[in-house]
Amino acid sequence: MTVENDAPPPRDPRQDPDFDPVGESKRLLRTIRTAALATLSETGAPFATLTAIATDHDGTPILLLSKLAHHTRNLERDGRCSLLLAQGGRGNPMAHPRLTLVARAARTQSRTARTRFLRRNAKAQLYADFPDFSFWRAEIEAVHLNGGFARAADFGPSALLTDVAGAETLIAAEADIVEYLNADHPDALALYAEKLAGAKPGQWRASGVDPEGLDLVCGDATARVAFRKAAKTPEETRETLVELARAVCG
Repeated sequence: MTVENDAPPPRDPRQDPDFDPVGESKRLLRTIRTAALATLSETGAPFATLTAIATDHDGTPILLLSKLAHHTRNLERDGRCSLLLAQGGRGNPMAHPRLTLVARAARTQSRTARTRFLRRNAKAQLYADFPDFSFWRAEIEAVHLNGGFARAADFGPSALLTDVAGAETLIAAEADIVEYLNADHPDALALYAEKLAGAKPGQWRASGVDPEGLDLVCGDATARVAFRKAAKTPEETRETLVELARAVCG
């Protein structure tokens, strides 16, 4: 798949007027944490497996891979890959939205990537420090969304990824923000998840924050609270979260 223009996809008059392909793609990227990973085998044939996934602040997928796995050896030889993030649910699985990302993966030593992945996938802490495991970033090159009947779109990575320019102070303060929310405002997090993200009731916890939203986890479930406008500092993030709480309570 090639994308000649990295601008957001134009509106197709034949599609549902309420269909927002970029918004739907962002939601899938930030909420789904298990993806099908397709790499290239030694013969050049596609090799598909399953892997846990998280996202960096800008939305770039983060993977934790074992060198013992075929897909890791494939990526060491050729970083080209594809990720399929599919939303499950009742009924016909082909009617549910799914997101395909064409990417190029490479190992990363980023402490931020490690922290965000483990907050998203807490069980991985059991083996993340094993010597054969390493973290990878999959740099997105093209995007294909199949949102169901008459809901498809192709576009480039810039429409999907979050602009983090100017958000250095927010990124640096993320751990403190997450800890503060989980320790002092669990009730607010539950309201965000249930009222704003449409999630089921539960003991929701914050797993990450970026300029466009707040990521939440509850056991194996995830939720994404999208901000109405970008917040690139801790102060702007706090103001946004207070406004959301007031809106929910109101």
